[in-house]
Amino acid sequence: MLKHVLFLTLVLIPVLGRTQQKGNKPVAVDTTEIVQIGGIKQFVKIKGNNLENPILLILHGGPGKSLIPFEADFTGNLYDDFVVVNWDQRNTGETLNLNKVKADVSIDLLRSDALELVQYLISKYRRNKIFILSHSWGSVMGFDLVSQHPELFYGYIAVSPVIDANKSASLFLKDLKSWAVKTHRAAAVEELNNIKLPLESEDDFFHAQKWLFVHNGVEEAEKEEFRDAYYSWMHNWFAVWKENAKINLEASYTKIDCPVYFFIGIADNQSYHTLAREYYKKLKAENKELYWFRKSGHTIFNTEPQKFQSLLIKIKRKTVL
Repeated sequence: MLKHVLFLTLVLIPVLGRTQQKGNKPVAVDTTEIVQIGGIKQFVKIKGNNLENPILLILHGGPGKSLIPFEADFTGNLYDDFVVVNWDQRNTGETLNLNKVKADVSIDLLRSDALELVQYLISKYRRNKIFILSHSWGSVMGFDLVSQHPELFYGYIAVSPVIDANKSASLFLKDLKSWAVKTHRAAAVEELNNIKLPLESEDDFFHAQKWLFVHNGVEEAEKEEFRDAYYSWMHNWFAVWKENAKINLEASYTKIDCPVYFFIGIADNQSYHTLAREYYKKLKAENKELYWFRKSGHTIFNTEPQKFQSLLIKIKRKTVL
């Protein structure tokens, strides 16, 4: 049962709210809620065309990168099959704006928040189980949840999961050095050669990420504005990122007693597709499937949103009768 969760505000934005239609037609929901989780106010957005459909909770990446401003681009086809729940984790997006001071943050706190939210959704909406989906950093919470509490989930969809942050950094740094030499980028060669692994300093982390972004086509990463924004992000989140870098999913979670689905971009050179593939092979699960996205890197929902949504609907329809 949910412990000490206070439902503070319902229907902050009553776009449609819960609209009871005549006869046996479904009840739609399109609302936001502020829920007291982990001792702070946290922001949750809920949308679906039938409130009786299975809940799909999305754990965003980052850390600290809300998906709510972009959700319509990759959830629009899901509302007939799911009640889609997007949540701004602590110190992120609207949750950050709701609290007068920045909350304490750690991996343990984020995992505790996630479990509390799952229990809240199950209790309030009278469910036995829900679906859960994570992107990138969200796998830090996702794998822990389904490993510790498999009975709460129909299935877990791990999108571009972070299997081992230190191994990923080593792999993409090797690739970046080769790319910098081949493309005659002297500044990149110099900065990349000065990086020390594991990534312990903010400067090393920034230079690695900057050239990864440039390599992936984001030329703005060489601009001062990008640098300022990235150091601001690191001020809030780098300590948590380093805490997570000590965790290896392959060693930490060897067996999961609910269905697990991997969505992997064939060109993912951030969390690294080869690490995800190897972990998938070794993971023991009640049921597991791996889906490759041939036109994608790390952000599958941006590059192949139609396939992304079609697979989620397929998974739901074969899981929940």
